[in-house]
Amino acid sequence: MGAAGPGFDVMQYARANRFQRMMRGTAATRPGSWLFIRVLDHVDRPIFRWTRGRHTLTSIVTGLPVGVLTTTGARSGQPRRSPLLVFPTSEGLVVVASNYGQARHPSWYHNLRAHPEAEMTIRGRRHRIRARQVEGEQRERIWREGLEIYPGWTTYERWTGGRRIPILLLEPVEPV
Repeated sequence: MGAAGPGFDVMQYARANRFQRMMRGTAATRPGSWLFIRVLDHVDRPIFRWTRGRHTLTSIVTGLPVGVLTTTGARSGQPRRSPLLVFPTSEGLVVVASNYGQARHPSWYHNLRAHPEAEMTIRGRRHRIRARQVEGEQRERIWREGLEIYPGWTTYERWTGGRRIPILLLEPVEPV
């Protein structure tokens, strides 16, 4: 996957059009986050299938890098798919367990803690990954890089009620 990720052009996110910038801002409001949680996340899955893993509605309307993470359920052991914002940093690909600022961690985070090996599909390509939570200076550096792509995380951080938002680095797993 490489440090910058699978074919990501980091500058493309800075060149978002007016509508995409508006939708990014909307996602960082209470009504907008409700819409993204309750509606767009569910619409993303069929669009992801129809486009053969190249797009989600969220990636189209926000211009943000969205992939689908396939984890193993922490309790069920069953495959679970979650459309997520995944962004390239100098360290590699990263996901942020913001859960739109809710007080609890998202279920996919618990799944990765129980079963760190998973699959991330981005732009139609599947990547075997192992998730590792980052802490300390590395977390702070990645957090700052992430805010350049999606500043809405600062709003989510205020809404969490004190929950520290986990950041996970997605390290490539060599094929067997």
